[in-house]
This record gives sequence, C-alpha cells and structure tokens, in this order.
Amino acid sequence: MIVLTGGAGFIGSCFLASLNAAGREDVLIVDSLGTGNKWKNLVDRTFIGIVGKEEFRDMMAVGDVEDVEAVVHMGACSSTTETDADYLYDNNYLYSIDVAEFAIERGARFIYASSAATYGSGSRGYADSSTDLRPLNMYGYSKHLFDRWIREQNLTDSCVGLKFFNVFGPNEYHKGSMSSMVFKAVSQIHASGSVSLFKSVDPSYTDGGQMRDFVYVKDVCKVMMTLLERPDVNGIMNLGTGVARTWNDLMTAVFTAMGREPNIVYTDMPEGLAKQYQNFTLADMSTMQRALPDVQFGSLESTVADYVQEHLLKDWPYL
Repeated sequence: MIVLTGGAGFIGSCFLASLNAAGREDVLIVDSLGTGNKWKNLVDRTFIGIVGKEEFRDMMAVGDVEDVEAVVHMGACSSTTETDADYLYDNNYLYSIDVAEFAIERGARFIYASSAATYGSGSRGYADSSTDLRPLNMYGYSKHLFDRWIREQNLTDSCVGLKFFNVFGPNEYHKGSMSSMVFKAVSQIHASGSVSLFKSVDPSYTDGGQMRDFVYVKDVCKVMMTLLERPDVNGIMNLGTGVARTWNDLMTAVFTAMGREPNIVYTDMPEGLAKQYQNFTLADMSTMQRALPDVQFGSLESTVADYVQEHLLKDWPYL
C-alpha cells in the first residue's frame, strides 16, 4: 500500500493519476476535501479511501496502518501568505516529522514535498545542498525546518525531499489565490481580453520581467514516479526545469495557446507582498541531473499549450 498525504490536492491528485496509470490502486489518501471543489480532483481516480490528518495521526500513534510500501507526503498548507505561524509549525513541520518517523519505522520509501520558498530572496543561491538559508515567509521557514530536521537525523541517504519551484497544471483549480498565473490568466482573458501582472518594485527588473522557474505538474509527476521506483536515489533536491523565464513569457504563451494577441496590463504590487517578493528563481538542477540524467522537461510554450488546450479550454479540465 502507498500512503499519499495531500492526495486530493494539486500535485497529490496528479501523482495519484500517475499511480493509477501504472496500475497502482492500493493508495490511502490523507487529506481533507473541505467544502469547495477539491473533490473533483478525485472523480476519475481509484484509491482505497480517504482519512483526515488528525485521524491519520491517531492511526500512526496506535500502529493502525500495515503493509506500507511507500509514503508520499505532499500534504501541507502551501499558502505563502498564511500568517498563523503556530498552525504552520504544527501542520508543516511537526506533522511532517510524525509522517517521516512512521515511514522510517516501517522501512517504507519516503518522498516529501519541500519548496523553493526555503531559498527566500535567492540572495544565498539556489543550491539544494545549501543549509544557510533565510526564507521570506513562515511557509518557507516551516519547509526549511523540516529539511533541516531530515539532515540532522541523517536521513538524506534514505529518503527524498523535493524542493518544488513554480509548479502549474491541471487540478490546481481549488487553490484560489495560490493557483498559478496560467489558470488565472485564462479566466481573466475570457472575462476582459487582458491579463494583469504586478509592476516590478525592483529597478533591476522591468514590469513583467521578474523571472521564475516554471515547471509543469505532469513533468513533476514523471520525476516522482521514477523516484518511487528508484530507492537508490535519495537526498534533498530541487525540482524545477533549470530554466528561468519571465512572467511576460508565461503570459505570452497563454495568449498564444488561446490563439490571441498578448494584452498585458501592469498594476501596483500590494505592499505586504512586495516585502517578501521573489524577483528571480532558478532551480540548480545539478543534484537531480547527476542522480537521474535522463530526466527531461517540456518547454514553457509546449507545457502551457498542453495545460490550456487539453485542460483549461475543455468542459472537464481535470487530469
């Protein structure tokens, strides 16, 4: 059996689709469906059942989960604007320790989600071997704390931590303000014919010229499936594409995928966001390239086109 925390969420449900495609249906999801449309991520999926986080904590405490082959820990509060530090400390750090110890005690493969938010402004680089990091928000700090715990427990040779960069793709529709700009842009274009980007607050970058390492969730899941099947590959590693592109590039790709001419409007960045805004991110992919030299990623234009044309413009956009 595979335990998949966050299995109804964005990356988790897409990974579940990959598991199902590989014939794996013995998956226990740990998640909360809430009152929104997150449940739709699971409509086409097959799995054993769903339990909540606290119920799973109780199950772990009494040893009420047997025959676990792997634990894939995608469950977390992923909001970079969440301000309840106590909640993030418990949900993203302490709970992750519980899940890790549960997997380790059973000799199960353990793969977990870290984040590029651990790198903060990027002034200290984006090398996944770095530990001297200064996150800009509590979400990034909670992820950094768990990465640090993994290293302190000498677990980097027996598990995988993935520092996700800007992941976009199907099944992110429930994420609201934390959904990707590709998803938001299609809605904006349908409504007004234009898209809105924040003006730059750094003179080093033009409006819309701020850069990100955008990575498609389908490519992410291919990597995760490979890692699930390769217990010899371990460590904390970046998962982006190794290529930084501008927000303007991203929006142009969306307009092109929709068969329209770009129409981008720039608005002032909220003061609170400006204080923790990353102007540039780029995954140093050397660790993953050494471990998995055959891993390849689609171009920004091809992956945006797939997302827009095969999902966002369809009546049923789910993977």
